[in-house]
Amino acid sequence: MLKRLIAVIFAAVLAGPALAAGGDVELKHRDWSFNGPFGTFDKAAMQRGLQVYREVCAGCHSMKLIAFRNFADLGYNENEIKALAAQYDVQDGPNDDGEMFTRPGIAADRIPAPYANDNAARAGNNGALPPDLSLIAKARPNGPDYLYSLLTGYQDAPAGTKVPEGMYYNAAYSGHLIAMPQPLYGGDVTYADGADTSIDAVSADLVQFLMWAAEPKMEVRKRIGVAAIFFLGVFVIFTILAKRRVWADIH
Repeated sequence: MLKRLIAVIFAAVLAGPALAAGGDVELKHRDWSFNGPFGTFDKAAMQRGLQVYREVCAGCHSMKLIAFRNFADLGYNENEIKALAAQYDVQDGPNDDGEMFTRPGIAADRIPAPYANDNAARAGNNGALPPDLSLIAKARPNGPDYLYSLLTGYQDAPAGTKVPEGMYYNAAYSGHLIAMPQPLYGGDVTYADGADTSIDAVSADLVQFLMWAAEPKMEVRKRIGVAAIFFLGVFVIFTILAKRRVWADIH
């Protein structure tokens, strides 16, 4: 009975409403490993998702809140993180002459943005500003399913639907017209572990990575929550037993 009560409470608190993105949009739902009160991140999927971000998304989208050292959560060791950071050029300074300079990245650096500022980003994307992806998985209700549906939702517009130049039809986007070109087609990357590279699989890996980026301490939060609920449940039981003992002689 106590286990069932705990499960019900967690389902109510953590699941949240399954909301669509708006209009006649219907989201695709996946059984994510991080769903539910005992959910955890899939480190292998997150590493693949990082690869997808670096090879496909990083040309337009920044992740300003993520530092290279945070990738330890994905299972990378110190040397791997240093090697990964060194592949980036990071602006630093000023130096002794008062000038800015570039240097190889270090573990403490955050991932460099692809554009110097928002105006440069708009100029490179036909006036549209690519959003930062650091918190994108929490920016919409039912965020993981929304992102997965968006990434796999590009299709030809129905007959009679006019798509303006520079826009694309996406079944999962509110209004169905989106400025972002289709980023994934399947086979976009080559995984070292030989994992599936279909559009569905690659999209799922990317979403797993973006969910971690948005809530890197999710597993810790859930463990604390489970422990707290268990403690409160035991406390309630002992409180009831103590109350019955204290008032046993009162009729």
